[in-house]
This record gives sequence, structure tokens and C-alpha cells, in this order.
Amino acid sequence: MTAFGAGDWPYRLGCPVWASKTWNGGFYTPDAGPGDWLAQYSSVFGTVEGNASFYGLPAPATVARWAQDAAPGFRFCFKVPRAITHEARLIDCRAATAEFLDRLAPLAARDALGPLLLQLPPDYGPDGLARLLDWLDALPAGRTCAVEMRHPCFYDRSPAERALNRALHERGIDRATMDTRGLFSATDADPATREARRKKPQLPARALALGPRPFVRYVGHPVLARNGHWLAQWAGQFATWITEGREPWFFAHMPDDRDAPALARAFHEELRSRIASLPALPPWPAGRLPQQSGLFGGN
Repeated sequence: MTAFGAGDWPYRLGCPVWASKTWNGGFYTPDAGPGDWLAQYSSVFGTVEGNASFYGLPAPATVARWAQDAAPGFRFCFKVPRAITHEARLIDCRAATAEFLDRLAPLAARDALGPLLLQLPPDYGPDGLARLLDWLDALPAGRTCAVEMRHPCFYDRSPAERALNRALHERGIDRATMDTRGLFSATDADPATREARRKKPQLPARALALGPRPFVRYVGHPVLARNGHWLAQWAGQFATWITEGREPWFFAHMPDDRDAPALARAFHEELRSRIASLPALPPWPAGRLPQQSGLFGGN
């Protein structure tokens, strides 16, 4: 089966992970094991974030297995390792970058790589802009990237933000937007929400399209039904981008990601209400829908 998002689909939809045992029996089949998860996931969604690469490179045999298991047309969006972004801070890291890209080569050979996610630390400010552009300019031809800045100066419409946006636009590179409004609107005190609030940035959500692939990471309210307002906003923006001929990417996060597939499906249904030709997502591998009654209503 070809992955959703391949071919003529106008946008890409996915979650931050595919390896989640908590999805067994709801999204995945009840007896699914680690060797089944990627094939089942990619039968529904067309992309996924590869956040594990932030902490270390996957083994070559693991990458080869992913290349075999992913559905045709599927795209992985791997996060650039923290050894490059947070430790080296993009200084003298060409060898490390080449090693990272070489490790992903089996996926590139199968056209299974989406934009890399370059996430920079909160204290990476305007003095690092030239370094960032040098790193981007050194990427191999055809390797795309989305850049996520976390320093507040890139969210205040200052000269620093304008310089960043202008430089990325000239290169056809999009900023990655992490929208945490849903998460930070929650007053729930469950451990997963507290931990997510501790780790995620609380910055303005920028609906920017500096290149052809706007890249949005939405972190939801832990109560699925309370995300409707923000999903509707993004669905309207995605419909506009699609009309403009862009291919936007949407990643659905939840504090513990248990409901991430359901959140992604809710976003897709919001977008379908604006684009009549957009088909429904394929059925969940488990053969049934997650419980979604009252998704956009009630308390």
C-alpha cells in the first residue's frame, strides 16, 4: 500500500513517533510488535518525525530495515543530532553532518527522506545567523531542511527575525513552527503534561511560508476535544498554502503521544471540511476508529 501523502496528495500528515506500544489495539493491531509498527503506521500516514536521531545515529542495519518496512511514498523527517546543533553549535561539524547524512543514505536512495529538522537551542541568537547559513549552504543539492529557532528574538518581528526570514526565503528554506498554545492552555496536572510543558518552548506560533514546504509541529491540549480551535486555525492556513501550490507538513503531538494519531485524524477532518476533494484517511490498522465522540464539543 502506498503511504498517505504520496503522489498527488496536497500535504503531509504524521506524528512525532511510530514506535509506540500504547497504540496497540487502538491504532495498531492488538498483537503488533516493533517489527510491525512502521509498516502499519506508514499505511495510514505519509510522514513521521525522527526525533531519536537527535540523541544519536541509528545503526546501519536499523536504517536498512526502515527503508524496507516503510510504504512507498513515505517520508522520514529526521532531527539533526544535538552533537551538531547543541554541542558544536554548527561550528566545525562538516564531518559529523556528512556522517549523519551518510547514515541516512539507504532512505535517500529510496526517496524516503523528507526535510531534515534543524532545531537550535534557546540561546542560539542573532550572532549565529552566519553560521546557520553556512551550514545550510553546505548541504548536498536536493537535501531539504526546516529550521526551528527557539531564541525569543526570532519571534518579536525585530531586525534579527527579519534577517533570518529573508535569508531563509532566499534559499527556499522554511522555518519549522512549534505551536504549543494547546499544551500551555491546559491546567491539568498529570505528569505527562507537566513534563511536556517543562520541555517545550512557549513562543508565538508563526504561520510562515518562506519556502515550498511549510512545516508545523502542533502540541495539543491533553484533552483531545479541546484542540478544535487551534486545529481549525491551522486547517484554514493549510488550505491557503495548498491553494498557493505549496506542500505543507503537519505533525500532531500530544503530551504523552497516546492520542497523537487521533489528533492527526482530527486535523485531517478539519482540512477536509475546507478541501472537498481531499479523501478520508485510510482506516486504522486495528480495523476500528479510536474513540472520538464529541471531539470538537463539550468540556
